[in-house]
Amino acid sequence: MSGDTQKLPLRQGTTMSDEAVPDIDPTTTAGLLAERLQAWKHAVGYLESYVEALEKVHRAHSKEYEKVLKTISHPLKEGSHFDQGLGGVAGFFENMRVNTQAMINSNAETEKTLKGSVLPILERLHKEIKAKHKEVTGGVEKGAKEIEKARNTTQKQIELLGQQTAAFESTGGRLNPSDDPYVIQRGVFYRLNKQVIEENNHRNDLISIQDGFKAFEAHVIQVIQQAMDALNQVAGGQAEKTRALYTDMLGAAQRIPGDFEWKGFVQREGHRLVDPNEPPRSVDAIVFPNQNHSSTKPLIEGSLERKSRNKLSWGTQSGYYVVTPAKYLHEFKDDDNLRHDPKPELSIYLPDAVISAPNGEKFHIKGKDKSKSFSSKLAGTSELHFHAHSAAEAQKWFDAIRIAAGATGPAYESNPTSPEASMSESKPTLDTGAAQKEQEAGITGGDTVSSPTEISPTVTRQGTLKNGASAAASTAPAAPAAADEKKTAA
Repeated sequence: MSGDTQKLPLRQGTTMSDEAVPDIDPTTTAGLLAERLQAWKHAVGYLESYVEALEKVHRAHSKEYEKVLKTISHPLKEGSHFDQGLGGVAGFFENMRVNTQAMINSNAETEKTLKGSVLPILERLHKEIKAKHKEVTGGVEKGAKEIEKARNTTQKQIELLGQQTAAFESTGGRLNPSDDPYVIQRGVFYRLNKQVIEENNHRNDLISIQDGFKAFEAHVIQVIQQAMDALNQVAGGQAEKTRALYTDMLGAAQRIPGDFEWKGFVQREGHRLVDPNEPPRSVDAIVFPNQNHSSTKPLIEGSLERKSRNKLSWGTQSGYYVVTPAKYLHEFKDDDNLRHDPKPELSIYLPDAVISAPNGEKFHIKGKDKSKSFSSKLAGTSELHFHAHSAAEAQKWFDAIRIAAGATGPAYESNPTSPEASMSESKPTLDTGAAQKEQEAGITGGDTVSSPTEISPTVTRQGTLKNGASAAASTAPAAPAAADEKKTAA
């Protein structure tokens, strides 16, 4: 019998492991399954966060589209220039306002639908996974505790067997009946059987849980698909609606004919637009105040040849000359009033000038240029030699100049070389009273036309006192000689 007792501990091959109390953690499988449920719970949590973020995005989009709507909420500035009916620019902007408001409403509705329809699906699934996790961890933990308890009991019984087998050898087999190794060994088998039953029950529970995981995960996938389908219908439908709204705005713009607004504008404001059938304006047809005033009409005007005042130049230059009622002789480049501003290049005030009688086609004027041009500042007082196109024309110019100067007596023929000498030779016969009377008319002497500033009564009196009566006799033949000399010079 002792031999049988030695073999009994070796008959444990039918247990779940080679050892009576294995070191394997019975919660290892359960821990793995629990961790898997935790992974599913986190995955569903990610989807919940995604939907919540989308919800916030659509809420923000709704507010941002309100800002967009404010940019076109006011009527068009200068709106009277656009047709207020449908089919024009004003109608197009009204279409934009309506569609933008629809985008605001669409995003707000999408936010509510995501919060009320899609998000609850994922929240319920989250709760199911959490409950499943609690179920697995709770049941496995209870079974693991029972196994641990059974294993501790078995371990104590095996340790007791070891103690009694050692006592048996030391005492020579004299033991109490309860300490008999045989009896204790049978107790080990009893407790080991109870342990194995607990372990097998736990194993069966784990197998059941594992088999249930397949169906549960299929359920989780199905619910996720359901949630994504609802998300697609809500968010995707909103995106399609937004696309349709933008397409409608595009169509409203494309339906406006290119000339729609212009035709309407012409119809409304045609009376204020330029009539293309009217002839263009002409300066000749324009009438303005004082256009025909007598002071604007020249006494005579036309082209004359004039010898240059520059002593280094030869020949004559052509210019356009005008004698005005203001008693000025003006020189212009030409008679064109349109290409450039007509400013006189020479202006002589005729009452202050000395004028000679015409000699054929030629006549002379001595005076000061008052045009305030650069050349007038350099030239000062100078004698101008004019050449008309004909003698008759020269006479016309002379008559007009005499009228402008206010002269009434006959003009003298001045000597072109020295007009002052001719004046001094012809004046001594005049007395003071006659000189003053003729000076008032712009004429001094029988043959000279001059201004009061050129010859004064003092000068005439000095000439008379200096020459006396004998000089008067010698002056008479000098006048014809001066005339002959002037003709020769001409």
